[in-house]
Amino acid sequence: MADWQSLDPEAAREAEKYENPIPSRELILQHLADRGSPANREQLVEEFGLTTEDQIEALRRRLRAMERDAQLIYTRRGTYAPVDKLDLILGRISGHRDGFGFLVPDDGSDDLFMSPAQMRLVFDGDRALARVSGLDRRGRREGMIVEVVSRAHETIVGRYFEEGGIGFVVADNPKIQQEVLVTPGRNANAQIGQFVEVKITHWPTPRFQPQGDVVEVVGNYMAPGMEIDVALRTYDIPHVWPEAVLKEAAKLKPEVEEKDKEKRIDLRHLPFVTIDGEDARDFDDAVYCESKPGKLRLFSGGWKLYVAIADVSSYVKIGSALDNESQVRGNSVYFPERVVPMLPEQLSNGLCSLNPHVDRLAMVCEMTISKSGEMTDYCFYEAVIHSHARLTYNKVSAMLETPKLTEARQLRGEYNDVLPHLKQLYALYKVLLAARHVRGAIDFETQETRIIFGTERKIAEIRPTVRNDAHKLIEECMLAANVATAEFLKKHEIPALYRVHDGPPPERLEKLRAFLGELGLSLHKGKDGPSPKDYQALLASIKDRPDFHLIQTVMLRSLSQAVYSADNQGHFGLNYEAYTHFTSPIRRYPDLLTHRAIRSVIHSKMNTPHVRRAGAMTIPKARIYPYDEAALEQLGEQCSMSERRADEATRDVVNWLKCEFMKDRVGESFPGVITAVTGFGLFVELTDIYVEGLVHVTALPGDYYHFDPVHHRLAGERTGRSFRLGDTVEVRVMRVDLDERKIDFEMAEKTISAPIGRKKRGTETTAPAAKTAAEPAPAKTGRRPAKEKAVEAYRPSDAAAKNAELRKSREMKQALLSEAKSGGKAASGGKTGRSAPDKAPGGKPAKPSKHRKGPPKAGAAPAGRSGGARKPKAKP
Repeated sequence: MADWQSLDPEAAREAEKYENPIPSRELILQHLADRGSPANREQLVEEFGLTTEDQIEALRRRLRAMERDAQLIYTRRGTYAPVDKLDLILGRISGHRDGFGFLVPDDGSDDLFMSPAQMRLVFDGDRALARVSGLDRRGRREGMIVEVVSRAHETIVGRYFEEGGIGFVVADNPKIQQEVLVTPGRNANAQIGQFVEVKITHWPTPRFQPQGDVVEVVGNYMAPGMEIDVALRTYDIPHVWPEAVLKEAAKLKPEVEEKDKEKRIDLRHLPFVTIDGEDARDFDDAVYCESKPGKLRLFSGGWKLYVAIADVSSYVKIGSALDNESQVRGNSVYFPERVVPMLPEQLSNGLCSLNPHVDRLAMVCEMTISKSGEMTDYCFYEAVIHSHARLTYNKVSAMLETPKLTEARQLRGEYNDVLPHLKQLYALYKVLLAARHVRGAIDFETQETRIIFGTERKIAEIRPTVRNDAHKLIEECMLAANVATAEFLKKHEIPALYRVHDGPPPERLEKLRAFLGELGLSLHKGKDGPSPKDYQALLASIKDRPDFHLIQTVMLRSLSQAVYSADNQGHFGLNYEAYTHFTSPIRRYPDLLTHRAIRSVIHSKMNTPHVRRAGAMTIPKARIYPYDEAALEQLGEQCSMSERRADEATRDVVNWLKCEFMKDRVGESFPGVITAVTGFGLFVELTDIYVEGLVHVTALPGDYYHFDPVHHRLAGERTGRSFRLGDTVEVRVMRVDLDERKIDFEMAEKTISAPIGRKKRGTETTAPAAKTAAEPAPAKTGRRPAKEKAVEAYRPSDAAAKNAELRKSREMKQALLSEAKSGGKAASGGKTGRSAPDKAPGGKPAKPSKHRKGPPKAGAAPAGRSGGARKPKAKP
């Protein structure tokens, strides 16, 4: 087959890329399929007729890369075989706190259940190849690990313990149940109970636990701020600046240099203002609005809205250390009273931030909006601005909503020079809001909270946040700028990252329709499913019903999560055909990419009315925006991942803090509202405290309860008593487990003794709800999907089998402890099936120790979900 090039469909591509081309991946896979049996590297060299050392080495590297990408598998006979010829399934491991897990296939097929024995070979998040080994008792596919393709964790964060003189680490992540043995003499002098970070040196095998070295002692258990230090490491959030980044940042001047202001539109005469929260430190955006004179003096001709955004792209160059690190971080992470920024503070709080009374570089979106709220024109340009005031939401709200109050009058006097423009912004906001309702954007009402700390970082109060008109005013301005940006990118055919929000998935929509049908309600049944207008019309029609919040919650959970994608599919929640993120480049990498896309047009020779140039020099596009759709799609996946990672980490921190807050309240009773109903119990959020816990189904009084998914309730078999989503109940705090971030409730006597059949459901005891930002909150959709699926998925009922496994584990522990005392070692093996012969790793077997957090107790539940993590802004 020396003429392989004539058979290779990608031969031209290979010849263009390499001086000594070799067969492409496509040809290798086709050849192995046609061959009918696996082949080793020497056979492939001979069959392809490769002769030079360079070609042979290149083939070796390509085969390893194909193995790493799960296109090939390296068999125990030392041969390569195509994965799809071995009936193997590639996917990502999703662990569960009870020890079992799932392999979630890349092809979207049904998950494979992984038994605790199989999960001992992998960690949560690992990518693995598995084969179907059979069906479990519920008729679902069960899998067996064939090979680990890539590891999700190089290090594990957890608490350090010792047993029998052997050190080990119990992972803080409850989805990782393996204890990591610590190499003797490599514990970094950690004390028992401290949080540590351990680097894995030996991966788990069928006989032995993972082993590693302690690389950092994070700190003492329960130390103030430890919850954030642990979350940063558990969720692999980059938080230490590389030296190269610090050096680049140090080279930048603290203020804008005069030369950088040249060849920009000068808007320093316009009274731009920033409007943010009281504790904001980085200011992405500033706004200014003026009315357009109409043909007749008495009538407005609309408005000109200027949205100026920090020009981060002028300072963060493509391929620089700053760029690489901000791409890895993806976004700033906002924990309660601590921020992990995407950019160093010299930029995020200094040079890029639109601070008051200083000159700053900005990318400006200038929009013309009619008196009916329609955007009739827009253009983008690089500018220099001078913010005239740093305002807060509360100050602006007071000046505009309650102008006659004493405080408002004082503020109006203090900000008299910008007040006329604030009034124009307010008038524009009302028009944009009316246009939003006509458009049919979905506007859910939810309640967000903020944590207030006392001494030693202990929660003093969990306070509901109130969204006033100033929040909504800024939100509408940002929406307008983002829509103009998306239209600009589409019009100029620039590949870009869009913010995509799909409509409700069919299975969720079917459940929603069934639920609404039981209440005599319905959604439009068009060919393409319900539109955002249909959702909003239904919300409007039920706003005065006592079960409004119940119905709204079910509707909200029917929606999917918004993501970043190069494939524009529109935004369902906002009802836009195209939407992107432009307004927060200091804290979101997709916004920085969008700015680069706009700059590529400004600095081109393209003739377009939608940009203004003040002598801006022409720059090759490759230097500003060298991205094609494939690269952008990969960046979109990465940014979507980092966004989810930040949400999970902040939620985990809030759960930790809420557990601390409730640990001294065990035995106390509180009123609450049922926020979720599952087959294993009821999630209840305490009224006025905003802490959530679980009433396990076994803790419900005096009956056997069955889950009714259509009505979102647990119904008693004998008494007829039922507990339904939205019901108000009285619960008692049973137990608080900080390690597991769980709070357990039981029904209080007041609820148990309530007459059966009384409708306890209502909203009068809940805090006033505030409207959310325009984009449906992703964290609310499927708020506990993994938990609900997993807890119902695996409930071992065969006591004999379970006891046999426990006896086997104990016997293995004794054997390995004996070997450990004789100083045995384990060979390193990164992949299952290719490790060196197993020897005792000088440590402990797979049996959980007395320190293991273990399976959840009855009634165990996470402490909360969305909670009080402070967000930077209520902006889209």
